[in-house]
Amino acid sequence: MRILHTSDWHLGRSLEGRNRLDEQQQFIAEIADIAHREKVDLILIAGDIFDTANPSAAAEQLFYQAIYDLAAGGSRGVVAIAGNHDSPERVRASDPLAEQLGITLLGLPKDQPFISSGSRERVKRLSVGSGWLELAVPGCDHSAVVVTLPYPSEQRLKEILVDKLNEEEMQKSYSERVGAFFKDATQNYRRDTVNLCMSHLFVIGGSESESERPIQLGGACTVEPVMLPATAQYTALGHLHRPQRVAKWEHVRYSGSPLSYSFSEAGQTKAVYIVDCQPGQQARVQEIPLTSGCPLVKWKADQGLNQVLKWCEENRDPNAWIDLTIHVPKPLQAEEIKMLRELRPKLINIRPVLPEMARAMDLTGRESLPVDDLFRQFYQRQNQAEPKEELVQLFLELIQAEREGEDA
Repeated sequence: MRILHTSDWHLGRSLEGRNRLDEQQQFIAEIADIAHREKVDLILIAGDIFDTANPSAAAEQLFYQAIYDLAAGGSRGVVAIAGNHDSPERVRASDPLAEQLGITLLGLPKDQPFISSGSRERVKRLSVGSGWLELAVPGCDHSAVVVTLPYPSEQRLKEILVDKLNEEEMQKSYSERVGAFFKDATQNYRRDTVNLCMSHLFVIGGSESESERPIQLGGACTVEPVMLPATAQYTALGHLHRPQRVAKWEHVRYSGSPLSYSFSEAGQTKAVYIVDCQPGQQARVQEIPLTSGCPLVKWKADQGLNQVLKWCEENRDPNAWIDLTIHVPKPLQAEEIKMLRELRPKLINIRPVLPEMARAMDLTGRESLPVDDLFRQFYQRQNQAEPKEELVQLFLELIQAEREGEDA
């Protein structure tokens, strides 16, 4: 059986207010083309289908058209689960209709799909349970048992495990509760099936980017790698936007988002994974890079406005969304900002760096006044007044963000 793993589509998400539905349509078409070209039998979409719990009608229409195309008339299986951005009920609502094309949509950890009826040649659910299902795909000599854990909030885990664990066990960590769920659900694996797992989790050790909004404040909802099911031949994860292995395991992966959703992801290669599985054998994993959508690029113009104008004349990064940092001797005028935006409509951010600010950001290892004092001096010269403390703190946060971006 050949599986395609994708996740974190975030349909409807914009970039600083710029609509990206066209780019999202492009990556869906590319994934469908890959599925056809690579003769994929089953597609796993590991959560964060939408960017909000209440997506636009256009985003919903794009998703339904996408899974319709990916299912190829019921000849290819599709299993999609809800992530922390999705409404579980919204994702699950259309499952009775989707099942007619071999598509399974799951919103909550306790969701249990029904067994397929009828005899026509299409993807079928042979058996089901709480947190798992067995799928038969036309043309495959073996079926797949898929353990599914849509985004598990602490409350949702309690709801599904309260009958299985005593009060003392329920007091243990979130990570252990996720492990308990997997231990119970993977008992349905068999020697004669392809055994898969999919979930939307933050596994400790994964590499984050700024575009992933926290699953839960304080980091409580994190999972130790050892809690993932060792008996799964492949584990398809969603939530982190950079394609990556987990704990250097070849068979446990985040596919990442198909588009870059923040400038912290500038330069990242986006991808899907193709996984070949046979019962009782080790999975073989292949990364397929994606080329759809507009790249996100950071421009740093140390030589000022003329340098940026030259880059625009040269048509540098013609299809990219641009985040510009420009060193200038004095604040940019409204006419200059308007000119830049007319020359490059995809110029998202313009970050002017004045001499005092440049000096403040280059203080590491030097003896000088504290950064906040330099800012206060600069502000007082420019405005003949002392800055409010809230403004000083905001400036310090911007400097810290700039340093972290350069480190990344």
